[in-house]
Amino acid sequence: METVMHAPAGWRPRLDRWLESAPIHNGLIALILLNAVILGLETSPALMAAWGSWLSAADRAILAVFVVEIALRLYVHRLAYFRDPWNVFDFVVVAIALVPASGPLAVLRALRILRVLRLITLVPSMKRVVGGLLAALPGLGSVMGIICIIFYVAAVIATKLFAADFPALFGDLGSSAFTLFQVMTLEGWAMEVVRPVMAVYPASWIFFLIFILASTFTLLNLFIAVIVNAIHQEGAGDRPDPTAAEIARLREEVAALRNHLGGVRKPSPYVTRRR
Repeated sequence: METVMHAPAGWRPRLDRWLESAPIHNGLIALILLNAVILGLETSPALMAAWGSWLSAADRAILAVFVVEIALRLYVHRLAYFRDPWNVFDFVVVAIALVPASGPLAVLRALRILRVLRLITLVPSMKRVVGGLLAALPGLGSVMGIICIIFYVAAVIATKLFAADFPALFGDLGSSAFTLFQVMTLEGWAMEVVRPVMAVYPASWIFFLIFILASTFTLLNLFIAVIVNAIHQEGAGDRPDPTAAEIARLREEVAALRNHLGGVRKPSPYVTRRR
């Protein structure tokens, strides 16, 4: 009786190692990429008319593999499976595909493409990038706060200065904010915004130059720097610290040297030296 109870526990570590093995890992990545291609082909009416049944069958087969994989992982880890947010993400993505896509739930059929996002959980480099983005959210919140303050101040100033002659661009606070957003993205900012305003207000280039320097070249680069720094720290956490490894090696050498010196017999105090 005791052997029967402990048999499943012995299978779980082996099954876990099998699920995490390179062939299974690479096979899941290949199936995700194949599923993405199939879902893309399903958007073509001509291909669906000729190969629709085959594409649907292949899609269902791949979905069945994903369901079996999730079921095996639940068997191995049980409720601990849901402690990892990435596992919850995988479970939700696969579960959405199992919901009948008919009636009011027909919109869920378009969400089947979310299965491609499982690639993030299987590729470590992508996982680190997403983890870095999530880790950067507190810093990005501060940068976004500064950007909003600058936008609000600049929009109020632009509305006060240019609303009378350019109501379409700066007629109210919302229009000014949208126009300044266009200026910040540098999309048609010169010919569509700045030059027409400069034709009426020649000194207005000072205002737009200061705004572009403050928003585009400073804050947006700071925005990117926060993200890059978070991604770098996320990747650095997965690599061993060379300094710590060097310190550990030196400690081992010192301990070995002490053991060696401790084994050397000290000269007896009763032995007299010869002159």
